[in-house]
Amino acid sequence: MEFTVQWHLTDRCNLRCQHCYQAGEVRPEMALPEVLQGLQEFAETINLWRDSYELDFFPSFSLTGGEPFLRGDLFSILHEIRRSGYELHILTNGTILDAPIVERLSSIGVNGLQVSFEGPEAVHDRIRGKGSFSRALRGVELLAQAGLPVTVNATISRLNRNKIAVLIQDLADRGFKGRFGFSRLVPCGSGRNLLQEMLTAEEVRQLYQDLLGTDVPGLEIVTGDPLAADIAAGEEGDTPVGGCAAGFSGITVMPDGLLTPCRRLNIPIGNIRTDSFREIWALSPVLNRLRDKSLYNGRCGACARWAGCRGCRAIAYAFSGLQGQPDYLADDPQCYHLSIHN
Repeated sequence: MEFTVQWHLTDRCNLRCQHCYQAGEVRPEMALPEVLQGLQEFAETINLWRDSYELDFFPSFSLTGGEPFLRGDLFSILHEIRRSGYELHILTNGTILDAPIVERLSSIGVNGLQVSFEGPEAVHDRIRGKGSFSRALRGVELLAQAGLPVTVNATISRLNRNKIAVLIQDLADRGFKGRFGFSRLVPCGSGRNLLQEMLTAEEVRQLYQDLLGTDVPGLEIVTGDPLAADIAAGEEGDTPVGGCAAGFSGITVMPDGLLTPCRRLNIPIGNIRTDSFREIWALSPVLNRLRDKSLYNGRCGACARWAGCRGCRAIAYAFSGLQGQPDYLADDPQCYHLSIHN
Protein backbone atom coordinates (compact mmCIF):
# COMPACT_ATOMS: atom_id res chain seq x y z
CA MET A 1 0.00 0.00 0.00
CA GLU A 2 1.43 3.34 -1.04
CA PHE A 3 1.41 6.28 1.34
CA THR A 4 2.88 9.68 0.50
CA VAL A 5 3.80 12.48 2.87
CA GLN A 6 4.10 15.72 0.93
CA TRP A 7 6.07 18.20 2.98
CA HIS A 8 6.17 21.91 2.16
CA LEU A 9 9.46 22.82 3.81
CA THR A 10 9.15 26.53 3.10
CA ASP A 11 6.84 29.14 1.60
CA ARG A 12 9.85 31.07 0.33
CA CYS A 13 10.39 31.03 -3.41
CA ASN A 14 12.68 32.78 -5.86
CA LEU A 15 9.86 33.03 -8.43
CA ARG A 16 6.41 34.56 -8.36
CA CYS A 17 4.14 32.42 -10.51
CA GLN A 18 0.70 33.52 -11.65
CA HIS A 19 -1.00 30.42 -10.23
CA CYS A 20 1.08 29.84 -7.08
CA TYR A 21 -1.00 27.98 -4.48
CA GLN A 22 0.86 29.59 -1.58
CA ALA A 23 0.79 33.15 -2.94
CA GLY A 24 0.69 35.71 -0.14
CA GLU A 25 1.26 33.11 2.57
CA VAL A 26 4.57 33.16 4.44
CA ARG A 27 4.33 30.70 7.31
CA PRO A 28 7.09 30.42 9.90
CA GLU A 29 9.24 27.39 9.12
CA MET A 30 9.77 24.48 11.45
CA ALA A 31 13.33 24.29 12.76
CA LEU A 32 15.42 21.28 11.79
CA PRO A 33 14.89 19.44 15.12
CA GLU A 34 11.13 19.87 14.72
CA VAL A 35 11.25 18.50 11.18
CA LEU A 36 13.30 15.50 12.33
CA GLN A 37 10.83 14.87 15.16
CA GLY A 38 7.99 15.00 12.65
CA LEU A 39 9.76 12.47 10.44
CA GLN A 40 10.09 10.18 13.46
CA GLU A 41 6.35 10.54 14.16
CA PHE A 42 5.51 9.37 10.65
CA ALA A 43 8.02 6.50 10.84
CA GLU A 44 6.56 5.23 14.11
CA THR A 45 3.02 5.36 12.73
CA ILE A 46 3.92 3.54 9.51
CA ASN A 47 5.76 0.83 11.48
CA LEU A 48 2.72 0.45 13.73
CA TRP A 49 0.46 0.05 10.69
CA ARG A 50 2.74 -2.64 9.32
CA ASP A 51 2.72 -4.57 12.59
CA SER A 52 -0.99 -4.13 13.30
CA TYR A 53 -2.43 -4.82 9.87
CA GLU A 54 0.28 -7.08 8.42
CA LEU A 55 0.25 -5.04 5.23
CA ASP A 56 3.17 -3.95 3.10
CA PHE A 57 3.37 -0.17 3.18
CA PHE A 58 5.46 1.72 0.64
CA PRO A 59 5.92 5.14 2.20
CA SER A 60 7.46 8.01 0.29
CA PHE A 61 8.27 11.60 1.08
CA SER A 62 7.75 14.33 -1.49
CA LEU A 63 9.49 17.55 -0.49
CA THR A 64 8.41 20.85 -1.96
CA GLY A 65 7.83 24.51 -1.10
CA GLY A 66 7.86 27.30 -2.13
CA GLU A 67 11.27 26.30 -3.37
CA PRO A 68 12.77 23.57 -1.13
CA PHE A 69 16.36 24.33 -2.20
CA LEU A 70 16.12 27.67 -0.38
CA ARG A 71 16.36 25.81 2.95
CA GLY A 72 19.95 25.68 4.13
CA ASP A 73 19.32 22.47 6.08
CA LEU A 74 17.64 20.63 3.19
CA PHE A 75 20.35 18.02 2.84
CA SER A 76 20.18 17.14 6.54
CA ILE A 77 16.48 16.40 6.01
CA LEU A 78 17.20 14.38 2.86
CA HIS A 79 19.81 12.29 4.66
CA GLU A 80 17.38 11.49 7.49
CA ILE A 81 14.65 10.36 5.10
CA ARG A 82 17.01 8.13 3.14
CA ARG A 83 18.45 6.76 6.38
CA SER A 84 14.95 5.62 7.24
CA GLY A 85 14.76 3.75 3.94
CA TYR A 86 11.82 5.68 2.50
CA GLU A 87 11.44 6.79 -1.10
CA LEU A 88 12.41 10.40 -1.59
CA HIS A 89 11.14 12.81 -4.23
CA ILE A 90 11.66 16.55 -4.62
CA LEU A 91 9.41 19.07 -6.38
CA THR A 92 11.30 22.15 -7.56
CA ASN A 93 11.18 24.93 -10.12
CA GLY A 94 14.67 23.82 -11.14
CA THR A 95 16.20 27.28 -11.37
CA ILE A 96 18.53 26.93 -8.35
CA LEU A 97 20.04 23.60 -9.35
CA ASP A 98 23.74 23.60 -10.13
CA ALA A 99 26.42 20.93 -10.52
CA PRO A 100 27.41 20.73 -6.80
CA ILE A 101 23.77 20.44 -5.69
CA VAL A 102 23.02 17.76 -8.28
CA GLU A 103 26.13 15.83 -7.26
CA ARG A 104 24.95 15.79 -3.64
CA LEU A 105 21.47 14.68 -4.71
CA SER A 106 22.99 11.83 -6.67
CA SER A 107 25.16 10.71 -3.77
CA ILE A 108 22.14 10.62 -1.44
CA GLY A 109 20.15 8.52 -3.87
CA VAL A 110 17.10 10.71 -4.44
CA ASN A 111 14.46 8.61 -6.22
CA GLY A 112 13.22 11.37 -8.49
CA LEU A 113 12.71 15.08 -9.03
CA GLN A 114 9.82 16.96 -10.56
CA VAL A 115 10.58 20.21 -12.36
CA SER A 116 7.77 22.54 -13.36
CA PHE A 117 7.39 23.80 -16.93
CA GLU A 118 4.34 25.69 -18.12
CA GLY A 119 4.97 25.60 -21.86
CA PRO A 120 7.59 26.69 -24.38
CA GLU A 121 9.95 29.46 -23.28
CA ALA A 122 7.67 32.42 -24.00
CA VAL A 123 4.70 30.87 -22.19
CA HIS A 124 6.76 29.60 -19.26
CA ASP A 125 8.50 32.93 -18.73
CA ARG A 126 5.19 34.80 -18.90
CA ILE A 127 3.81 32.62 -16.09
CA ARG A 128 6.95 32.13 -13.97
CA GLY A 129 9.16 35.09 -14.80
CA LYS A 130 11.70 36.12 -17.43
CA GLY A 131 14.66 33.78 -17.72
CA SER A 132 13.06 31.04 -15.63
CA PHE A 133 12.70 28.67 -18.60
CA SER A 134 16.39 28.62 -19.49
CA ARG A 135 17.44 28.21 -15.86
CA ALA A 136 14.95 25.37 -15.29
CA LEU A 137 16.05 23.67 -18.48
CA ARG A 138 19.67 23.83 -17.34
CA GLY A 139 18.60 22.20 -14.07
CA VAL A 140 16.88 19.38 -15.94
CA GLU A 141 19.97 18.84 -18.10
CA LEU A 142 22.19 18.58 -15.01
CA LEU A 143 19.85 16.06 -13.40
CA ALA A 144 19.74 13.98 -16.57
CA GLN A 145 23.53 14.00 -16.85
CA ALA A 146 23.72 12.68 -13.29
CA GLY A 147 21.29 9.88 -14.11
CA LEU A 148 18.59 11.11 -11.74
CA PRO A 149 14.98 10.36 -12.77
CA VAL A 150 13.20 13.55 -13.86
CA THR A 151 9.54 14.37 -14.37
CA VAL A 152 8.66 17.58 -16.17
CA ASN A 153 5.24 18.74 -15.01
CA ALA A 154 2.84 21.33 -16.41
CA THR A 155 -0.16 22.94 -14.70
CA ILE A 156 -2.78 23.10 -17.43
CA SER A 157 -5.18 25.96 -18.08
CA ARG A 158 -6.19 28.22 -20.95
CA LEU A 159 -2.89 30.00 -20.44
CA ASN A 160 -1.01 27.10 -22.00
CA ARG A 161 -3.33 24.35 -23.26
CA ASN A 162 -2.52 25.04 -26.91
CA LYS A 163 1.23 25.01 -26.22
CA ILE A 164 1.67 21.75 -24.29
CA ALA A 165 2.28 19.71 -27.43
CA VAL A 166 4.89 22.26 -28.51
CA LEU A 167 6.60 21.95 -25.12
CA ILE A 168 6.69 18.16 -25.35
CA GLN A 169 8.20 18.29 -28.83
CA ASP A 170 10.69 20.95 -27.74
CA LEU A 171 11.85 18.78 -24.84
CA ALA A 172 12.12 15.74 -27.11
CA ASP A 173 14.14 17.72 -29.66
CA ARG A 174 16.53 18.73 -26.89
CA GLY A 175 17.07 15.06 -26.03
CA PHE A 176 15.00 14.93 -22.84
CA LYS A 177 14.14 11.38 -21.78
CA GLY A 178 11.96 10.90 -18.75
CA ARG A 179 8.42 11.57 -17.66
CA PHE A 180 6.08 14.34 -18.68
CA GLY A 181 3.29 14.92 -16.18
CA PHE A 182 0.35 17.28 -16.04
CA SER A 183 -2.21 18.54 -13.56
CA ARG A 184 -5.05 21.04 -13.60
CA LEU A 185 -5.06 24.61 -12.37
CA VAL A 186 -6.58 24.93 -8.88
CA PRO A 187 -8.22 28.35 -8.41
CA CYS A 188 -6.70 29.09 -5.00
CA GLY A 189 -3.81 31.30 -3.89
CA SER A 190 -3.03 33.67 -6.74
CA GLY A 191 -4.92 31.18 -8.91
CA ARG A 192 -8.13 32.71 -7.54
CA ASN A 193 -7.61 35.43 -10.13
CA LEU A 194 -7.46 32.84 -12.92
CA LEU A 195 -10.93 31.35 -12.58
CA GLN A 196 -11.69 32.33 -16.18
CA GLU A 197 -8.61 30.37 -17.28
CA MET A 198 -9.98 27.04 -16.04
CA LEU A 199 -10.81 24.60 -18.82
CA THR A 200 -14.31 23.28 -19.31
CA ALA A 201 -14.99 19.58 -18.81
CA GLU A 202 -15.03 19.02 -22.56
CA GLU A 203 -11.76 20.91 -23.01
CA VAL A 204 -10.16 18.78 -20.29
CA ARG A 205 -11.41 15.60 -21.97
CA GLN A 206 -10.06 16.56 -25.38
CA LEU A 207 -6.70 17.66 -24.02
CA TYR A 208 -6.28 14.55 -21.87
CA GLN A 209 -7.09 12.32 -24.84
CA ASP A 210 -4.42 14.08 -26.86
CA LEU A 211 -1.82 13.97 -24.09
CA LEU A 212 -2.40 10.36 -23.10
CA GLY A 213 -2.21 9.40 -26.77
CA THR A 214 1.14 11.12 -27.25
CA ASP A 215 3.86 8.79 -28.47
CA VAL A 216 7.35 10.27 -28.24
CA PRO A 217 10.33 7.90 -27.95
CA GLY A 218 11.98 8.14 -24.55
CA LEU A 219 9.11 10.11 -23.05
CA GLU A 220 6.48 8.65 -20.71
CA ILE A 221 3.25 10.60 -20.24
CA VAL A 222 1.98 10.40 -16.66
CA THR A 223 -0.56 12.10 -14.43
CA GLY A 224 -1.96 11.78 -10.95
CA ASP A 225 -5.26 13.38 -11.94
CA PRO A 226 -8.10 11.04 -10.90
CA LEU A 227 -10.11 12.08 -13.96
CA ALA A 228 -7.48 10.47 -16.17
CA ALA A 229 -7.47 7.16 -14.30
CA ASP A 230 -8.14 4.13 -16.45
CA ILE A 231 -11.35 2.88 -14.82
CA ALA A 232 -13.61 0.32 -16.43
CA ALA A 233 -16.87 1.91 -17.53
CA GLY A 234 -19.66 1.22 -15.11
CA GLU A 235 -17.41 0.17 -12.23
CA GLU A 236 -19.42 0.10 -9.02
CA GLY A 237 -18.30 0.09 -5.42
CA ASP A 238 -17.71 2.09 -2.26
CA THR A 239 -14.25 0.71 -1.44
CA PRO A 240 -11.56 3.05 -2.80
CA VAL A 241 -9.05 1.45 -5.14
CA GLY A 242 -7.40 4.62 -6.43
CA GLY A 243 -8.30 8.17 -7.33
CA CYS A 244 -7.90 11.31 -5.25
CA ALA A 245 -5.41 10.67 -2.43
CA ALA A 246 -6.99 13.09 0.04
CA GLY A 247 -8.03 11.09 3.08
CA PHE A 248 -6.82 7.79 1.63
CA SER A 249 -3.18 7.51 0.69
CA GLY A 250 -1.43 10.71 1.62
CA ILE A 251 -1.12 13.73 3.88
CA THR A 252 0.45 17.17 3.54
CA VAL A 253 2.64 19.04 6.03
CA MET A 254 2.93 22.80 5.64
CA PRO A 255 6.07 24.77 6.65
CA ASP A 256 4.72 25.53 10.14
CA GLY A 257 3.68 21.90 10.76
CA LEU A 258 0.04 22.37 9.81
CA LEU A 259 -1.49 19.16 8.44
CA THR A 260 -3.92 19.25 5.51
CA PRO A 261 -5.54 16.49 3.41
CA CYS A 262 -3.48 17.44 0.35
CA ARG A 263 -1.17 20.24 -0.74
CA ARG A 264 -3.91 22.11 -2.60
CA LEU A 265 -6.78 21.41 -0.19
CA ASN A 266 -6.05 24.01 2.46
CA ILE A 267 -8.22 22.69 5.30
CA PRO A 268 -6.39 22.40 8.66
CA ILE A 269 -6.74 19.02 10.39
CA GLY A 270 -3.95 19.27 12.99
CA ASN A 271 -0.28 20.09 13.44
CA ILE A 272 2.60 17.61 13.38
CA ARG A 273 4.45 19.58 16.08
CA THR A 274 1.73 19.16 18.69
CA ASP A 275 -0.67 16.43 17.57
CA SER A 276 -0.47 12.69 17.08
CA PHE A 277 -0.51 11.92 13.38
CA ARG A 278 -1.85 8.44 14.09
CA GLU A 279 -4.84 9.88 15.96
CA ILE A 280 -5.47 12.55 13.32
CA TRP A 281 -5.44 9.95 10.55
CA ALA A 282 -7.98 7.80 12.40
CA LEU A 283 -10.20 10.44 13.97
CA SER A 284 -10.15 13.60 11.84
CA PRO A 285 -13.75 14.52 10.92
CA VAL A 286 -12.53 15.99 7.61
CA LEU A 287 -10.62 12.87 6.60
CA ASN A 288 -13.47 10.59 7.61
CA ARG A 289 -15.95 12.63 5.59
CA LEU A 290 -13.66 12.32 2.57
CA ARG A 291 -13.83 8.54 3.00
CA ASP A 292 -17.63 8.33 3.08
CA LYS A 293 -19.28 8.17 -0.33
CA SER A 294 -22.72 8.84 1.14
CA LEU A 295 -21.62 12.34 2.20
CA TYR A 296 -20.47 13.46 -1.24
CA ASN A 297 -22.77 16.01 -2.82
CA GLY A 298 -24.17 16.24 -6.33
CA ARG A 299 -23.22 13.76 -8.99
CA CYS A 300 -19.89 12.67 -7.48
CA GLY A 301 -21.67 10.91 -4.63
CA ALA A 302 -23.81 8.91 -7.04
CA CYS A 303 -21.09 8.22 -9.59
CA ALA A 304 -20.16 4.63 -10.43
CA ARG A 305 -16.53 5.75 -10.68
CA TRP A 306 -16.32 7.01 -7.08
CA ALA A 307 -14.14 4.16 -5.81
CA GLY A 308 -11.40 4.87 -8.33
CA CYS A 309 -11.81 8.61 -8.82
CA ARG A 310 -13.75 10.98 -6.50
CA GLY A 311 -12.62 13.88 -8.67
CA CYS A 312 -10.09 16.41 -7.40
CA ARG A 313 -11.24 17.50 -3.95
CA ALA A 314 -8.99 20.58 -4.04
CA ILE A 315 -10.56 21.85 -7.25
CA ALA A 316 -14.06 21.08 -5.96
CA TYR A 317 -13.34 23.03 -2.77
CA ALA A 318 -11.68 26.02 -4.43
CA PHE A 319 -14.26 26.30 -7.20
CA SER A 320 -17.26 26.00 -4.88
CA GLY A 321 -15.66 28.56 -2.56
CA LEU A 322 -15.44 31.07 -5.38
CA GLN A 323 -19.17 30.50 -5.92
CA GLY A 324 -19.75 31.45 -2.28
CA GLN A 325 -20.32 27.95 -0.85
CA PRO A 326 -16.98 26.22 -0.10
CA ASP A 327 -17.53 22.46 -0.07
CA TYR A 328 -14.75 19.89 -0.35
CA LEU A 329 -17.36 17.20 -1.08
CA ALA A 330 -18.86 19.09 -4.04
CA ASP A 331 -18.71 17.97 -7.66
CA ASP A 332 -15.44 18.31 -9.51
CA PRO A 333 -16.52 21.04 -11.99
CA GLN A 334 -14.23 19.74 -14.75
CA CYS A 335 -15.31 16.10 -14.62
CA TYR A 336 -15.98 14.97 -18.17
CA HIS A 337 -17.12 11.55 -16.93
CA LEU A 338 -20.06 13.22 -15.19
CA SER A 339 -20.89 15.30 -18.23
CA ILE A 340 -20.94 12.18 -20.41
CA HIS A 341 -22.57 9.59 -18.16
CA ASN A 342 -24.99 11.59 -16.02
